[in-house]
Amino acid sequence: MSAVLLDGKALGSRIEDELVGRLTALKAKGIEPHLAVVLAGEDAASHVYVRNKERSCKRIGIRSTRIDLPSSVGQDELMQVIADLNADDSVHGILVQSPTPSGTDEIAITEAIDPAKDVDGFHPMNLGRLVMGRSDGLVPCTPAGVMALLADADIDLVGAKAVIIGRSRIVGMPLALLLAQKGIDATVTIAHSRTEDIASICRSADLVIAAIGRPATIKADWIKSGATVIDVGISRVADDSRPNGTRLAGDVDPTAAEVAGHITPVPGGVGPMTIAMLMSNTVKAAEMSFD
Repeated sequence: MSAVLLDGKALGSRIEDELVGRLTALKAKGIEPHLAVVLAGEDAASHVYVRNKERSCKRIGIRSTRIDLPSSVGQDELMQVIADLNADDSVHGILVQSPTPSGTDEIAITEAIDPAKDVDGFHPMNLGRLVMGRSDGLVPCTPAGVMALLADADIDLVGAKAVIIGRSRIVGMPLALLLAQKGIDATVTIAHSRTEDIASICRSADLVIAAIGRPATIKADWIKSGATVIDVGISRVADDSRPNGTRLAGDVDPTAAEVAGHITPVPGGVGPMTIAMLMSNTVKAAEMSFD
């Protein structure tokens, strides 16, 4: 058996194409959707992520502003940058790239962003909507991208047993809320570092979502035949066969594709969907500012 690949790159491109019409309508009303990205420090992965976001903005016609700050930036300075962006009516979306520099409070920084401009979807007000069973606001981008992948593949989730490995506020917890919502109706288990016998729990699941950032942790024999596997993790690992000596790897061992019914590739699965949903949130934030 060979799993069907859930192509996030192709779906992400379709979503971005669909946003162009909404962008055109906004610009006809004199509104130019504008995303401001705050990047503090020299984290190499963060710079790659931000460049990808900038390319997506340019590709579909969203104005993009990048604010580069040194790794020595303090909490007060970061908070002032956010306050200035909150007050700027031309800015519709604010994203502070994670991780923030050592010594800064990432939670406090997130809470300082205007919820209407919180295109990451991490503000307590936006996460709180999910608790209320609402997904009409600014939903965290990676969970929204996962849900879009599942919907596009017509994966039946009603009554399905879903296991999410990882309980972060960025992926695991919001995904659990989305999957359990009325109309989706999955039965959700959240597994984490203190969970006993995760392998056995996964074997009973119709849907396994891995979001822990540890390469090849989830083995093929953890997966029930025909199950859907979503690999959120992405790490750089050594590979002497590659020109630069490294390659990207997910949390799921590649041999799981021989057992699963559907699986996301790494790269090319969840990653492009995260960026597509960021673009979608930025357009939505601009639309909400007009309404």
